[in-house]
Amino acid sequence: MKKAKKIIIITAFVLLTFVLLWLAQRLVMPKYQKGIIEGSMIEEYYRDEAPHEVLFIGDCELYENVSTVELYEKYGISSYIRGSAQQLTWQSYFLLEDTLRYETPKVVVFNVLALKYNEPQSESYNRMSIDGMRWSSAKWENIKASMTEEESMADYLFPILRYHSRWSELKADDFKYMFKKDLVTTNGYYMRVDVKSEMDFPPAPALTDYTLGDNSMSYLKKMADLCEAKGIKLVLVKAPILYPYWYEEWDEQIVAFAQERGIDYINYIPLRDEIGLDMTQDTYDGGLHLNLAGAEKFADYMGAYLVEAADLTDYRQDAKVNALWEEKIEFYNNLRDAQLKELQEYGELRSWGMNAIED
Repeated sequence: MKKAKKIIIITAFVLLTFVLLWLAQRLVMPKYQKGIIEGSMIEEYYRDEAPHEVLFIGDCELYENVSTVELYEKYGISSYIRGSAQQLTWQSYFLLEDTLRYETPKVVVFNVLALKYNEPQSESYNRMSIDGMRWSSAKWENIKASMTEEESMADYLFPILRYHSRWSELKADDFKYMFKKDLVTTNGYYMRVDVKSEMDFPPAPALTDYTLGDNSMSYLKKMADLCEAKGIKLVLVKAPILYPYWYEEWDEQIVAFAQERGIDYINYIPLRDEIGLDMTQDTYDGGLHLNLAGAEKFADYMGAYLVEAADLTDYRQDAKVNALWEEKIEFYNNLRDAQLKELQEYGELRSWGMNAIED
């Protein structure tokens, strides 16, 4: 009896210790609800109940430039953007693997700008792309492929090791959002309504080598292989953004890859006028990203292609799915109105994410 009691006490102590450590970890991890909200995007996918026939994966050239609501309202396309800041090609690949655990879209759209990066870049961007993933082999492999030399797997397995120093920085929001966060996107689309005209960018610097890296291209090939195996149409795009630069030499390599694999590739840069973009009004940060007006125009244009290129369902005719999207539309409109109100009151948006980051 004494031995059994001792085992029970030890077991209870161990369990209590784990619970307390888990609670402490939840508390000290960044919440990404104000300011740098981009860190909340990846995990929001798991909360969405609607099916998604179109999956966008990539960096800010997708999640800031394509309105998922506009795609639905105009074409009935139910889509999701699994985007994150400076999302690297291998991170997109493993997010695709992760998504396929839950559903199989008909179309996957990948933005090719990420191919410029051939090596891991930054822990802070890695965290925003990886921390929000649920644990699986895809997350494990994503961490291994993404870690910089200064990072360790232990810090990802036990984030409290990485964030323990935040004890002195905790604020009310850390307690408020400890277990459940507010949505910061509409199906992955990050909204900005403010306007700042496109700036004059300096000439593109010459590179010593224009060859896209073997590492990034190998993951693009893996992405194409996975989509082919699953019967998914892979579409490569370059968003209609001039900076960061997209060199003609890079473009030629993607054209060749797409032709070899029988994949659609659309460079939207030369199509800006056809899309109807007015870059004095349709960008919020000098031309690095589109604002709401620009994102809706781009979605209109891309949506017309998507419905022609794939046999997509018009979910406006599905009562159950349409009801879910009506809630999303209401959220989208409320978010737009809140930003417009803040602009009117303060002349700027003060708490809506990172400014002018280069993805």
